Amino acid sequence: MKSLCIKNNNQEIISYLSQKLSTLNLDSLSISHHQFKIYNNIIVHYTDVNYDLFYDKISSVLTDTIIEFYQDKLLRRILEYNYFYFTGHEKRKILDLANEFINDDSISSKDNYFSIYYSILDYISENKSIILDGFVNFRLQNYIKNLDYIIDISVNKFLIEKEYNEFIDLLKMYVSFTPYNSPLVHLVYSNGESTLLDIDKKVIPNDDAVFQAKYLSDITFSSNDYTLNTLLNLTPKKIIIHLINCQADEFITTIQLIFENRCQICSDCKICSLYKTNLITK
Repeated sequence: MKSLCIKNNNQEIISYLSQKLSTLNLDSLSISHHQFKIYNNIIVHYTDVNYDLFYDKISSVLTDTIIEFYQDKLLRRILEYNYFYFTGHEKRKILDLANEFINDDSISSKDNYFSIYYSILDYISENKSIILDGFVNFRLQNYIKNLDYIIDISVNKFLIEKEYNEFIDLLKMYVSFTPYNSPLVHLVYSNGESTLLDIDKKVIPNDDAVFQAKYLSDITFSSNDYTLNTLLNLTPKKIIIHLINCQADEFITTIQLIFENRCQICSDCKICSLYKTNLITK
């Protein structure tokens, strides 16, 4: 027979553990509760001989419990310790980015899961009791390193997004206070490359002067940098964006954010048809 005592004082965690343990498909498993002086204890008894299965099931339950109840607290603790200088609002945004990264990145999720799982498996194979709080704080260093890395990534992403938003706000202000230099510009966008046409549908050469370079910041769109620079110099009253591939990417989104209601999306006109035909014949 194998027994394990799980110690914790958080009633929500105790209830969660009890529910998860009760759903394990192990006929030889029995669960009891005892409240002692310091801890509320869940005692698990296993009378079969398939110990590998027992340890696997218990390790999975405890791993799920730690992710459910401790992961967010650990992320907050790491953020507070390493990046205490951010405001409360900024920290909340960074935590949101961290959780998005964990939820969207399957490799990161698996790394976190198995880092906890194998630590628990090794521990309960050698010990008859586990204090969850102490185990999380002192036995999960690899897992905590993973979370530390995720916080660093999230902070970098937050700073990039913050710079991008400041970049957009600066250019919106510049555009709003600059007189129109052109009534209409057509922006033809195909396969990530842009072509500008004037009101007479003649090609506008891109302005590669450095006059507006200060507005481009460190945020770049490769060959479309000069297109943006040209639009900023022209400050057209209206921009018709012809999406030849019918897809708007980050560059097009940026144009829309900067020029706002001056932009109109088009994917079916004579200009679109001409460029679609040219695309097919290439």
